[in-house]
Amino acid sequence: MVFDWELVRQSVPLLAAGLLTTIRICSLAMVIGVVLGGVLGLVSLSRFAPARWLVTAYVDFIRGTPLLIQIFLVYFALPVVGINLPEFWAGVIALGLNAAGFIAEIVRAGVGSVEKGQAEAARSIGMRHHQILLHVLLPQSLRAVVPPTTNELITLVKGSALLSVISVYELTRAGQAIIAVHFAPFEIFLMIALYYYLTISALAWFSRWLERRLPVW
Repeated sequence: MVFDWELVRQSVPLLAAGLLTTIRICSLAMVIGVVLGGVLGLVSLSRFAPARWLVTAYVDFIRGTPLLIQIFLVYFALPVVGINLPEFWAGVIALGLNAAGFIAEIVRAGVGSVEKGQAEAARSIGMRHHQILLHVLLPQSLRAVVPPTTNELITLVKGSALLSVISVYELTRAGQAIIAVHFAPFEIFLMIALYYYLTISALAWFSRWLERRLPVW
């Protein structure tokens, strides 16, 4: 077998376009995941039991089902109830909802890791439960929350490859399109792996850089 360097050269811009779509999808999905997951994480710490049960049920569903099934539910099941989404936005929402389930647990655990004396001291000066969460516990839990959240982004980038099954033209789908024309799976999948590796290595470096600069409370 001869390694086709010319095909590799020609495929670089095509795969780069797919990677750009992957980055766009994961960035939007992460915004959804952080916002929704943060809210759900705080709700899971509330004193309203039914709200806590609903969050627990959602988190258990997300953690207990494969991401591929969640993608299928968003893309194929939502049209049954009249919600039709383009492939791109179906991918964004599916990944965002998945990330929210994990980030909710990250927030809950991060806030729970703060020394209990902090909440007791705040309560002793008359602060209410929501004030303690927002002004005392959340800021101090930041250092514990950020590293696993960036790890969730890395997981999201790898999981985005599954969006190729609903024809989202992300990195993996772009590679499949090239393979369908040139029948060179070895060269193309090797390049896809390299693109993912470089992207995830950059995210891992950013995570370590950010963690070193977080304040220590």
